[in-house]
Amino acid sequence: MNKGKFIVFEGIDGSGKSTQIKLLKKYLLNKGIDCYTTSEPTDSPFGSLIHQCMTGRVETDDKTIAGLFVADRLDHLYNKKNGLINKINNGITVISDRYYFSSYAYHGAYMPMDWVIEANRLSAEALKPDINIFLDITPQKSIERLMNRNSLERYEEIESMTLIRDKYFEAFELLKEKEKVYIIKSSEDINITQSRICEVINELYKFQ
Repeated sequence: MNKGKFIVFEGIDGSGKSTQIKLLKKYLLNKGIDCYTTSEPTDSPFGSLIHQCMTGRVETDDKTIAGLFVADRLDHLYNKKNGLINKINNGITVISDRYYFSSYAYHGAYMPMDWVIEANRLSAEALKPDINIFLDITPQKSIERLMNRNSLERYEEIESMTLIRDKYFEAFELLKEKEKVYIIKSSEDINITQSRICEVINELYKFQ
């Protein structure tokens, strides 16, 4: 049995990842590819605690949040119920909304990035994405889209989004010899963005 692919979507908040993941899953299913979509933080007990930290219901600091993401990510890979490694080994393509580059950017904005990369080393060694797709929008557009929500979470302000976007590109440059990263402008026209993503996916799967 051939292994499934591991496709990760990255981007600052409001970049359109959720929409594009749904469209990509439909596209791959139409091509006969068995798909599973997921996101980080997960809905595990670790992920639930992270959500509480992000919304301010639990007070904590950035180092603690970074550590919680490490734990949630390892559980995401290895848990017996729906661990990603097992799914991929069984021929299922996994499409994830965020993975370790999110930690490098979001947590690397507030502590040394080398520390964050080392903290996530076990995950990076266990499962590396076949491709990372970064949907790029400006911090201004991010905040504009986020203002349509009922409330903003931790990091969701213009200064933070600017710093985090910069950290993404710093991480991409730092790991350019080890990771496949595709930077795609997230257009207001969803279909244009989808078309750009499908070009990358066609190359990955050698679709005609």
